Amino acid sequence: MTTLRARQKARRLVVQALYSWEIGGIDVSAIESHFLATNDMENVDTDLFHDILFGVASNWIQIDQTFEPYLDRNREHLDPVSRAVLRLSTFEMLYSIQVPYKVVINEAVNLAKTFGPEDAFKFINGVLDKVAVNSRAIEVADR
Repeated sequence: MTTLRARQKARRLVVQALYSWEIGGIDVSAIESHFLATNDMENVDTDLFHDILFGVASNWIQIDQTFEPYLDRNREHLDPVSRAVLRLSTFEMLYSIQVPYKVVINEAVNLAKTFGPEDAFKFINGVLDKVAVNSRAIEVADR
């Protein structure tokens, strides 16, 4: 059984991997291999790490189109860390419906606090609240 902590560690590494993917233009397979070789993956949900990393890389256009209408600036003007957090979280909103939207948003806020610029977590929280209303309407209505 995968623990909450193992999933949180996987998401932390995914943000870093997505940052590397965007900044370095490196193939996600190479990034995954590098992360598996250079990080202590013993207590990391490596399946989740793989699924999100490859899922975002395969679906980034749809993912960006999902959160882009809720931005107050052009997507290219976002810092790369915020873009990585939004991509990871929007991926989970769209493709990991077993993860409650409140968990997705909470994880994103924590990641933004850890890796993002000052106050990025507030911006990300606002964007993901709107993504949730749009992509998880039934779940949000039940709150």
